[in-house]
Amino acid sequence: MKTIGNLAKLGVEPVFSAIREALAGTAPQFVPRETGQIISVSTGIASVSGLNGVGSEELLAFPGGAFGIAFNVDETEIGVVLLGDYAHLRAGDEVERTGCVIDVGVGDGVLGRVIDPLGRPLDGKGAVLTASRLPIERPAAAIMDRAPVVEPLQTGLKVIDALIPIGRGQRELILGDRRTGKTAIALDTILNQRGKDVVCVYCAIGQRASAIAKLIDELRENGAMDYSVVVVAEGNDPPGLTYIAPYAATSIAEHFMEAGRDVLIVYDDLTQHARAYRELSLLLRRPPGREAFPGDIFYIHSRLLERSTHLRDGLGGGSLTALPIIETEAQDIAAYIPTNLISITDGQIYLSPSLFELGVLPAVDVGRSVSRVGGKAQRASFRAVAGDLKLAYAQFEELETFARFGARLDEETRTTIEHGKRIRACLKQNELSPVPVAEQVAILLALSEGLLDHVPVEKMGEAQSALGRAAATMPGELQARLESANKLDDADRAAIIAMARKAVQSLASANSGAA
Repeated sequence: MKTIGNLAKLGVEPVFSAIREALAGTAPQFVPRETGQIISVSTGIASVSGLNGVGSEELLAFPGGAFGIAFNVDETEIGVVLLGDYAHLRAGDEVERTGCVIDVGVGDGVLGRVIDPLGRPLDGKGAVLTASRLPIERPAAAIMDRAPVVEPLQTGLKVIDALIPIGRGQRELILGDRRTGKTAIALDTILNQRGKDVVCVYCAIGQRASAIAKLIDELRENGAMDYSVVVVAEGNDPPGLTYIAPYAATSIAEHFMEAGRDVLIVYDDLTQHARAYRELSLLLRRPPGREAFPGDIFYIHSRLLERSTHLRDGLGGGSLTALPIIETEAQDIAAYIPTNLISITDGQIYLSPSLFELGVLPAVDVGRSVSRVGGKAQRASFRAVAGDLKLAYAQFEELETFARFGARLDEETRTTIEHGKRIRACLKQNELSPVPVAEQVAILLALSEGLLDHVPVEKMGEAQSALGRAAATMPGELQARLESANKLDDADRAAIIAMARKAVQSLASANSGAA
């Protein structure tokens, strides 16, 4: 008291008065905490007791900054799926409820970044700055909030844009055996969105770190990271991170969709996602079903893919287009997971190992591929030039198989086979080289009009290059009309045919002279 009196003489009495007033109006705040303890820790999961009020899929906090999701809520213990590194956890450690579900940061701050499913940066560029957060599990848009798929999503791949078109808001499955070019199709589609105001989200699920690094380098080299987000769950990550990866990526994409933007999301691949969920379910002692998958394996994918849609104009008119990827074994598209996803999605693109071995790239099997929605969104100019192409190609494949028996062929059959060979050559395309709409229309129109039937098959590449150079010189108004929803009128059609005939004239005449 004597010291305080001395300080008061020095003129600090107002300070003490302020402190006394602040303390007088302050009451201690008690925040309730519900804690439990770890019973056991296994590969990717933990058993916890003492959390009687925990909710299903609630986020739990573990020592050392680790987190987990309450999956099995039983009477005596909780089965928890662990997220991130859990090697330091031991039985007896304290576990605390957070009272919330797992969420992820969303907003423009994630564009150009490589993050994990928890939103943590993996690219060494510092913290990811986001304006808001969204739960990774969200209900899909209601039926009355959806609009029809009317706008095409151009992939830049002739075989897809012409024969298996994809619309904005559609879910198109890509499936095939290992190393048949599934990721290459998704990558080309992302690269083709440059300058089209489409946000792209690539979700790598259980992939090799080297493969992911290569894909990110290709995105950067081609300037695609400016409008893309890469969400990564590596193959050596805990199964819990692999499981939540596509849901977190979808919430990031939904933020842009709800802001009125068009978004493309690629899930590469859902086979690994299903296996991670199977692993977690078996470790948590859930009853196994067919192929040891749990009974709700269909539900985890349907609730994910139903979030992809086209919103009505009253909600901004944004769209979320999904390209889920599935790996088949020995070309068995009737296996459990592939058939589940075929029934959920709006079509599939099947990649054939046989075509891949023959060098027909992309190795799309047109006969087994279908788009149940995109045809309604396909540009009228595409429909005009590619309407009969799929039928002609199917007839060619059947006749080509028949001709291998050495049967004598009539003139009409030989003509159909030769025309089919040119169709196949035109549908071939190198990786990382998407083709603009005007060039595709020029090539397909020349093909349908028979202008390429006299060009040798080995020179089809030169012919397509010539047509591409000629298409680049089209008037801007004509190119704009080709990319619009308007039909291809007779004048435009005649102009493109004349341009195409001139472009391939030298190649065709050389072949005629040789004949």
